[in-house]
Amino acid sequence: MPELPEAEVVAQQLRTNMLNATLIHCWVGRMDIIREGAESILWYRGAILKQVQRLGKSVVLGFVRANELRYIVAELGMTGLLLFRSVPVKHPQHVHVRLSFAGTEQPELQYWNPRRFGRLWLLNEKRLNLYAARRFGCDPLSVSREDFLKLLHERRGRLKPLLMHQQVIAGIGNIYANEILFRAGLHPNREAGRLCESTQLKLYDTMQIVLKEAIADGGSSVRDFLAPDGTEGQYKRRHLVYAKEGHPCPNHCGQTIGRLHSERSSFICPRCQSKKVSR
Repeated sequence: MPELPEAEVVAQQLRTNMLNATLIHCWVGRMDIIREGAESILWYRGAILKQVQRLGKSVVLGFVRANELRYIVAELGMTGLLLFRSVPVKHPQHVHVRLSFAGTEQPELQYWNPRRFGRLWLLNEKRLNLYAARRFGCDPLSVSREDFLKLLHERRGRLKPLLMHQQVIAGIGNIYANEILFRAGLHPNREAGRLCESTQLKLYDTMQIVLKEAIADGGSSVRDFLAPDGTEGQYKRRHLVYAKEGHPCPNHCGQTIGRLHSERSSFICPRCQSKKVSR
């Protein structure tokens, strides 16, 4: 469930609380949680956390030791969390990795992932660049208007799958795709390449607004998401259509929110997001 806003909230909290801390121990409960680089795990002992960034829905920790920079990439997947030790966890058997630190008020970071759709990757800089190039398209918060319009022009597919295609646009999942398309007044099955420029720009601006608002609200705690300090994201209170099937349209158009079952669940207003509207 964690998408771009949730991953960004995690990265922000780790930057605030853990930069320049020294990793002193790494406990791994099951080695299959590390997809690549398990043989290098001892290198990280004694390394200093110098960077925390986000790639798509993943959080990247950059460690320096002896003038060398290496990374731990945490894929959050459907249910993954990075939590400080002070946060009580339900089902502690699903904590698969514990990173212990010195020089910080947060002495431990736990990787909790009950369904194990996410994994950890231990990578040097070259491998990180290959990993990112293979898995992530443009970042929706940093892509320019010009590049976003070019991307839409070059695609023939439907809008919602395009927004959620991680190798094209990295970080948007089902929740935010629904919210972005409703606010932009676009049906999920509209063809991306057939939108006029003004509508493409509206989609771009709406995407930026929704994602930034969600980050400011701490993300959306729809199921299990918690920030590292245990707080829940409050943006779910501002969801207009996601999981609102049968509710009145928030635009007061007189329709109720319906649900499509193509791809993943799409929640729409049949009037405000009509496929027949010429845009």
